[in-house]
Amino acid sequence: MSSDSRPSVCVFCSSSIAVDDRYLELADQVGVALGGAGMNLVSGAGSISMMGRLATAARSAGCYTTGVIPEALMEWDVVDRQADDLVVTPDMRTRKAAMDEHSDAFLALPGGLGTLEELVEVWVARSLGMHHKPIVVLDPWGDFGGLHGFLDHLVDAQFMRNSIIELVSWQSGVDAAIQALQAGLSADVESDQRPAGHPDEWLESN
Repeated sequence: MSSDSRPSVCVFCSSSIAVDDRYLELADQVGVALGGAGMNLVSGAGSISMMGRLATAARSAGCYTTGVIPEALMEWDVVDRQADDLVVTPDMRTRKAAMDEHSDAFLALPGGLGTLEELVEVWVARSLGMHHKPIVVLDPWGDFGGLHGFLDHLVDAQFMRNSIIELVSWQSGVDAAIQALQAGLSADVESDQRPAGHPDEWLESN
C-alpha cells in the first residue's frame, strides 16, 4: 500500500493526442472514480491525451498522483509537472520497474503499443508468481477484443492455460472496474501463493 495507507493503482492508457473524445471522457471518469474509491494514482507522467486527463481528474477527486517518466522524455513538452510526486528514471526499463514498485494494483484502459506492453509485462509477472497484485482491463468498446481472441487461440493451441487469462479481470464499465480492483486488493493472498499452472508450464506465458 502507499504511505498514507490508500492503495495506489497504476493505470496504463493512451498518451496519443489523436484519440476520440470518448476515450478522454473515460479517462476523466476513471480519475474521479479512483478518488471516490479512496485510491491514489500512478501513471506514466504524461500531461496530454488520456494520461493527462486521467491525472488531472484524479487530483481533482483527491488522489495523490505519482508520475514516473524516463529522463529522455523530460525534454519533451508532455510531462505532468503537476504530479504530487514526479519520479524521473534513467530509462524505460527502470521506469516500468518504478511504476510497479509504487503500485498495489494495475488498471489498463484502451491504448496503443506501450499500453499493451505494460499490461502484458505485469500479467506475465503475475502468472509467474512474482507478484499477486490485481490486474483489471477496462474495455467499454471492445478495443481489447482482438487481444482476447488471440489469447483464446493460444489456449486452444495449448500454448497457455485458461487460468492465465483468468488472472485478469475484464470489465466494460468504470464502476465494475473499480469494484474489481477493490475485490482484488481486499483478497486474502497467501504469501507463498504459487504461480498459475504446474512449474513446467510457467514459461508458457512468455
